[in-house]
Amino acid sequence: MNFNKHNIMAWVFIGILVLVSAAHAAGEHKDAHTSGHDNSTAQSGMFLQKMTVDGYDVSFHIMKAKEGKEMGGSHDLMLKVELGGKALTDIVMNTKVVLPNGKAESKKAMKMGDWLMAGYDLGHPGKHQVMILFKTADGKKHKGGVYYEDK
Repeated sequence: MNFNKHNIMAWVFIGILVLVSAAHAAGEHKDAHTSGHDNSTAQSGMFLQKMTVDGYDVSFHIMKAKEGKEMGGSHDLMLKVELGGKALTDIVMNTKVVLPNGKAESKKAMKMGDWLMAGYDLGHPGKHQVMILFKTADGKKHKGGVYYEDK
């Protein structure tokens, strides 16, 4: 098999997601302030929150980037959009983070298999507002967001 760096990283993130999902199913929940239906969990420096945006299931996964493997910041923001249990790979997504001090930064998410990813510096104390805007193949735009606090 021929694996490149992006394939390996995608499999690592999927493995982590499976572990976090198992903890989520076991009932480790964290309340969050969001619009729409959401489920979230946070443990061991990782954050996973799922919510419904206009009928699409969106997963927000945030974790500290490994030292030397930072891709744009101290934390990796991983996002997956699903419809009917199937990941959508034909979407374009922009992300925006408002830091606790009110400064904002925007980045286009890059594709990594079924996931989209952007790197941000999220190690500041306080709540970070994480927002997404994605465009589906039908040309419609959808937006959502969560709050993240590094513990």
